[in-house]
Amino acid sequence: MMQAQRTTLDALRQRWWHGPIDLIVQAEGHPEVVEAAHQRAWEEFQGVLTDLVQELPTLRSGVRPQSENPCRGAVARTMWQACHPLATDDDVGFITPMAAVAGSVAQHLLRHYCLPGIDRAAINNGGDIALHLSPGSEWRLGLVHDADAVWLSGSVAKAPHQEVICPDGMFQIGQTSPVRGVATSGWSGRSLSRGIADSVTVLAADAACADAAATMIANRVDVDRPGIERLPANHVRDDSDLGLRLVTRHVPTLGVGEITTALQRGLAYAQSLLDCGLIQAALIGCQHQFVSCGHEVCYQSITHGETTA
Repeated sequence: MMQAQRTTLDALRQRWWHGPIDLIVQAEGHPEVVEAAHQRAWEEFQGVLTDLVQELPTLRSGVRPQSENPCRGAVARTMWQACHPLATDDDVGFITPMAAVAGSVAQHLLRHYCLPGIDRAAINNGGDIALHLSPGSEWRLGLVHDADAVWLSGSVAKAPHQEVICPDGMFQIGQTSPVRGVATSGWSGRSLSRGIADSVTVLAADAACADAAATMIANRVDVDRPGIERLPANHVRDDSDLGLRLVTRHVPTLGVGEITTALQRGLAYAQSLLDCGLIQAALIGCQHQFVSCGHEVCYQSITHGETTA
């Protein structure tokens, strides 16, 4: 297995990558404290992928609602724990720990930065972001509705060798907010989805929970419509944890009523997660129409030209 690598992007940001894991790491504060935190997190990062590979059979298995956490490693256990509250016995609620892998890796490494001397920090794992905030600090997170485009998180999420583009929405998260994790899922992004949402962005207490919830909300944004193309997940990726379950590969232009139906199905589920405290907010988009729930943050929707609290 190829060794983990890292490079310095600028005075604030580093890029760390190992196999499929590709992080943008940013921390601000006392230089000596920041450097020590970087070193501790880097040393741990080098073993993350190896540890996960050792537990892949378990991580690709469905989480059962009435079960104990079977995982051994710290990241794997975080993945399972984030998915467990969302699992149900029917196929609609099928979820594996892999639904939270990106957010869990980011969340696990962030703990090295949650200490005095660091003003704020963020670890962005492909758009699933774990945040640290000290008193008086904040993060402004830009949302790009096109899942094939770029996530912006101040300067933290700009991908190397890509130009900054204007975000479609903006979240502002202060230190008093309970939000410490943000994640996005959708059918056209890097993850496979059973629904038709272009993007579902979730804000939660940590990145692992946000990641799992975004996946499951996106699955429920759906409508019966000829022309929506789906394939078995393992025909798209032979190692998919979804097996023969159908995932969306193409969505035609939908009518207003169809979009509304799909969005309301996702919103109803997101609201249920909000009501039981599993998420703090969700913004759901399908073909340039949006619905949202949660009031912990504000977002600026450039598409609609308005701010919603």
